[in-house]
Amino acid sequence: MERSKLGVLSLDTAFPRITGDVGNAYSYSFDVVIDVVKGADSPMIVRDGVPAPAMLELFVQAAARLERKGAAAIVSTCGFLVTAQAQIAASVSVPVMLSALSLYPVVRASCPGRIGILTASSAALGPNALAAAGIIRADVAIAGMQDVPAFAQVILVTRAEQPATLDRDAVENAAVAKALKLQADHRDLSAVILECGNLPPYAAAIRNATGLPVFHLVDAAHLMMAAQRSG
Repeated sequence: MERSKLGVLSLDTAFPRITGDVGNAYSYSFDVVIDVVKGADSPMIVRDGVPAPAMLELFVQAAARLERKGAAAIVSTCGFLVTAQAQIAASVSVPVMLSALSLYPVVRASCPGRIGILTASSAALGPNALAAAGIIRADVAIAGMQDVPAFAQVILVTRAEQPATLDRDAVENAAVAKALKLQADHRDLSAVILECGNLPPYAAAIRNATGLPVFHLVDAAHLMMAAQRSG
């Protein structure tokens, strides 16, 4: 089977995934196949630990389905799945990157200095998630979006509570403000990683405001797909 598609493991959500979101097929320049893992809503996955065994098995099964459907590489819509990176990657034979946090070693090597991480929830980004990505807490600066109503009340609630609208401007303004505060508080900040799969739409605004490189999973997906192509 020719493998020419990006596979996306998606949380089970109801909010709109705008262009640039990891879970929006129009965020990419190649074909995409999305597998929604039923029952995997945000509060269940945005946590500092591996998903419960039954839920992890659903993600493993979904990854296998994506591979059978011709996925050449697999990403996920939630960076907190970094805690399950090893298990899910081992279950298929194509490259898997579930979180932009997995970019950390490359970002740190290429951008000497402190790396900023903008995450969906700073409280949930604890020692287990950081360790899974090979990150030492003292080496990074972290800011979370959990106190931004336009974000948290849309994305960090159960599927049943999620509205059908998203205030893009409000989320972008908050994300930029969070990044600017990270930069003001840490003069050695050299780059920003967007942990959350819902944050790449705001990467350009953050770059423009901070002047810093901004890394996220949509760009990483393009890199993985390029690595799989011939000619």
